[in-house]
Amino acid sequence: MAKIILYENMRAIPYVPFYLAHEHGFFSAEGIEVDLRLSPSTTETPRAILNGRADVAWGGPMRVMMHHDADRACPLVCFCQVVARDPFLLIGRTPNQNFQFSDLSELRIGVASEVPTPEMTFQDDLKRAGINPSSLAWGTRLTMEENVAALRRGNLDVVQIFEPYADDLITNGDGHLWHRFSSRGDIAYTTFYTTRQFVESQWETCVGLTRAIARTQKWLRENSGEAVAKIVSKYFPSLTHERIAHMINSYQLAKLWAKSPELPAAAFVRLKASLLSGGLISYDAPYHQVVAAGLSDPAIWRSTTQME
Repeated sequence: MAKIILYENMRAIPYVPFYLAHEHGFFSAEGIEVDLRLSPSTTETPRAILNGRADVAWGGPMRVMMHHDADRACPLVCFCQVVARDPFLLIGRTPNQNFQFSDLSELRIGVASEVPTPEMTFQDDLKRAGINPSSLAWGTRLTMEENVAALRRGNLDVVQIFEPYADDLITNGDGHLWHRFSSRGDIAYTTFYTTRQFVESQWETCVGLTRAIARTQKWLRENSGEAVAKIVSKYFPSLTHERIAHMINSYQLAKLWAKSPELPAAAFVRLKASLLSGGLISYDAPYHQVVAAGLSDPAIWRSTTQME
């Protein structure tokens, strides 16, 4: 059995498929013994892969593209799309059922600052809607938890957050759903990543990880949030089973999670365009340089037992 150290980028509800695959034994069923470790920080995750402290991680292709931007010879590559769409939401202090981006004019906005991708995709959406992001009133850069508190105090009018922060605001009547960024469509938000050397030398392990996710994706399509919550609730001890199930159901309805492990070029390019538009990167890295495209071949992960 292959043994790998798999870095968990951060603990979050959008990463439910990874926890489900681990707890359901789908990795071990593929002959992979996974030592799952929580990364000390999102910036440490790729460094751990590059320095050999971990074998594989999950996280955004954004981080991989940042490393390719800094080093054209960077060996990091992505494979296996898991979180296909943007998990962030806009929550406002007052109801706004017919939200448009133009509504943000003259409002105080709290943007998610823990990682760059949410801000990059947000500003790109604004530009595509004909709005200059610099014309808006962005609040002081705070964490999502701090932005939630600022919204409750009335210091912000709308915040960009993901679960469980959004559910907490809405459930307590302190906030209202304005917009789901998942409505943008697939954007290759989260994948596995490792080095190209690891893919080449441990091909069957990477295939096994991909097959395990394919099996997980099939299981997710066939089961409710309640069933998923029973398996993954241990990862979120501060949340009730009911709240976890509700958030999972909401993300399922939003089509957050990919239907298959395929990592399409169109989704990758859409994400890359946001990073280029926001100035996070300047290098237009080719798809085949950043993605281990061979692992997107359906022949690898589709079988009668996994993807009927």
